[in-house]
Order: sequence, then C-alpha cells, then structure tokens
Amino acid sequence: MRVMRKLPAAMLAIGIALAAPGMARAQEAGRVTGVGGIFVKSKDPKALAIWYRDVLGIQIEAFGGAMLRYDAPGHPSMMVWRGFKQETTYMAPSSREFMLNFTVDDMDAFVARLKAKGVPILKRTSDSSGEFAWILDPDGTKIELWEPKPE
Repeated sequence: MRVMRKLPAAMLAIGIALAAPGMARAQEAGRVTGVGGIFVKSKDPKALAIWYRDVLGIQIEAFGGAMLRYDAPGHPSMMVWRGFKQETTYMAPSSREFMLNFTVDDMDAFVARLKAKGVPILKRTSDSSGEFAWILDPDGTKIELWEPKPE
C-alpha cells in the first residue's frame, strides 16, 4: 500500500475499494494478474509505430508493436486502471474513448526532446504523485506522461 498512498486521492480511493474485496480472492486460481497489452486501431499502423519509435523513443519490435517491461528501473510497481464517466473531458481534446499513460524517468528532459521534435505540449503540471505532461499522437489519442515521485 506504500505506493498507493502517493497516488491522487481519487485513485487511492478506487484502488482501496477495488483491492479490499479482491484480497481474499488473491490466492484463488483464475484471476487477472496484470495488463498483457494495449491494442489500438489506426488508419496507418506502420506510420503510428514509427511516430512512437521516433518521438517517444519506444522500441518497436519486428511484429510491429512494443514490449514494455513492468520491471524497468524506476518504473512504478503497479499499473492504474480507472473508468471515467462518458461525459468526462479528461481525455480532451482527443475524441478517442481511451487515453494512454506512459511513465518517464525525467520529465524535463523528455519534454525538451518532444519540443525539439515539434510535438506540442497540451499541459504540464505536478501533484503529490509526480510530474505530468500531455500530448497527442498522430491519430489524436491523448497521451499522459507521468514521472512518478520516488518511492
């Protein structure tokens, strides 16, 4: 729970509410153990993969996707899942029904690299869980970049 205390209050409340009932079932077989992938539709998947490689620095594998590790140095020990009301504006200006969140190791350096590549920064802020910045990919998907506060 140490990591969860550093999340925004709303995320903490959801995490506790979801975790408490499942704690007894954690020993049972037949359960979700994590996110195995994120798959998105694109009008040009190859161009999108090149953008993620060239702009975000994500290594694209021969199959056309990326293998992002949970155990990368400095990566949080968990991933957040959260549903939003249909009318939320949190993903705006994207019209997509989802948003991607990537963790970064140095927000200042990462934002400087994005600006050098001509990527507009929609917003930048910080809170008790870390530093945040938002951008759009070529398909209009909003991407939230997060530099977590050290544990």
